[in-house]
Amino acid sequence: MRFYTTSVGKKIVMAISGFIVFGFVVIHLVGNLQIFFGPETLNRYAEMLQGLGGALWLFRALLLLSIVLHIVAATQVTLQSWQARPKGYAVTRYRTTSYAARTMRWGGPLIALFVVYHILHLTTGGLHPRPAGFISQAGGTINVYNNVVYGFQIWWTSALYIIAILALCLHLYHGVSSMMQSVGLNHPRWNQWRRFAAVFFSLFVAAAGVSIPLAVLLGLVQPV
Repeated sequence: MRFYTTSVGKKIVMAISGFIVFGFVVIHLVGNLQIFFGPETLNRYAEMLQGLGGALWLFRALLLLSIVLHIVAATQVTLQSWQARPKGYAVTRYRTTSYAARTMRWGGPLIALFVVYHILHLTTGGLHPRPAGFISQAGGTINVYNNVVYGFQIWWTSALYIIAILALCLHLYHGVSSMMQSVGLNHPRWNQWRRFAAVFFSLFVAAAGVSIPLAVLLGLVQPV
């Protein structure tokens, strides 16, 4: 606890919790990309996840704890930074700080709000449009494929997802690099690879996340 009271301790907690959330984002997107292989593949994948039972809930609990720790640590680091300089600079000139780094503290809460919307939209279904075929049954399980397609056929819903994914991409671009730096991967020999990893993973998340609602809007993925 004494270590956590320092800014370094909080940043390491942010790094570890951020790594867990980042891993979930990548795995989640890879799983969702199975929509391009047809309804049977995606629905079988969803059924497999539900079949994990207690292990799935354990993972969800770990993910929720990581999100809470990440948000709390990030908030405390921000407050410490503001307390250290209660009066802002008269003139601010950014020389080496990127736009992604400058928007991290605002992008995080916005992404958190989107996650809540995403759960209500496609997990619980509370905000899901309900045309004919919504939550149709396929072999005794919920037809996840149709739910996703119907959900993204609403243009403003898809637009919201695309904007959120791009914001997440910007957050990850700085977050992945900072995460590796916080755990000690900070050396002139490694910095180039650290930047490459940040660019690669953020672009992957952007391409994978945007491709699904875009494919539905363009009619490349149809309900069954």
